[in-house]
Amino acid sequence: MRSSYHQEDVTFLLKDITGLVKPQSTKERERLIQSGKHYCEMLPMEYVPSEEYKRIYQEALRHFAKPVALAVGRLADQIVAERQDQVVLVSLARAGTPVGILLKHYIQKKYGFCVPHYSISIIRGRGIDQNAMKYLLRHYRAEELLFVDGWTGKGAILLELQKEIRAYPGVSSRLAVVADPANITDLCGTYEDILIPSSCLNSTVSGLVSRTFLREDLIGAQDFHGAAYYGELREADLSYAYLDAIEAEFQMDNGPREERPKGQGMEEVRQIAQRYQVGDINLIKPGIGETTRVLLRRVPWKVLIARECQEDVSLAPILRLAKEKEVIVECYPLHRYKACGLIQKMADM
Repeated sequence: MRSSYHQEDVTFLLKDITGLVKPQSTKERERLIQSGKHYCEMLPMEYVPSEEYKRIYQEALRHFAKPVALAVGRLADQIVAERQDQVVLVSLARAGTPVGILLKHYIQKKYGFCVPHYSISIIRGRGIDQNAMKYLLRHYRAEELLFVDGWTGKGAILLELQKEIRAYPGVSSRLAVVADPANITDLCGTYEDILIPSSCLNSTVSGLVSRTFLREDLIGAQDFHGAAYYGELREADLSYAYLDAIEAEFQMDNGPREERPKGQGMEEVRQIAQRYQVGDINLIKPGIGETTRVLLRRVPWKVLIARECQEDVSLAPILRLAKEKEVIVECYPLHRYKACGLIQKMADM
């Protein structure tokens, strides 16, 4: 699988389907998804950021490179304390990939050893890439594998992972993330809903790789899940500029771990579903990362922001995208999250 990342930073266990799938518009994909077609059978058109949004992204990176670097360092410290050098980072493409690279670089810088890093596909409702898992288990011991992602929303991917990993004795279903506002893993850098700037863009901060793809006519029984390489966007590629900005803020003393909060984010999601009469909980996307994804890739009808966060600089990219896409923004008494995206039911449009 091609990418703009250096080969020594990550190995993608993905099939290159560049040019084989025509990207579809956001509204067309949303219509098909809600009529029963799985999102993994399509590729979205990449959002081309406006000049104002680019400016807001750069400002977000300046503000949040340090807290993200701190969270990455704390997460890396936990991983090394538990595993020493007996770990293989397995990031979940695509949001997990830059996190895996940052962890790899931090561990090498602080502890002096190099850990392998692979990126594989897991798809809600379709499972983990079984051929990728077979490949990893041919080369490494089961107990060495550690799954990595960017952040948690409701926890759907962790549930998918827990279900799938039962088929692989000795492999842990624990998930390492930078931010866990859903409070579903004990392996995280922070439980706060912080802005991870890579969530603000798509492939241009992810090695120019698309989200993963799975469809029988293109992905055979022996193939890895697929992805496309957006080489036409190489002039806009910010993947290493993002990594460099975070790494410039790395520090070797990250302080004590945060105390784990009580309760889980799903409780808040259910309250939102009841308040707004949303029957399908998959249409609710809590957290800064998930809300940004909704605005970039789905058709939202409303964005909720925490009342006390109206002036919070971490919400600037969300507010800008909402303005560009003419999406209603409403203050709501969120507690665990700073923002939440509600996806439009196409039948209501």
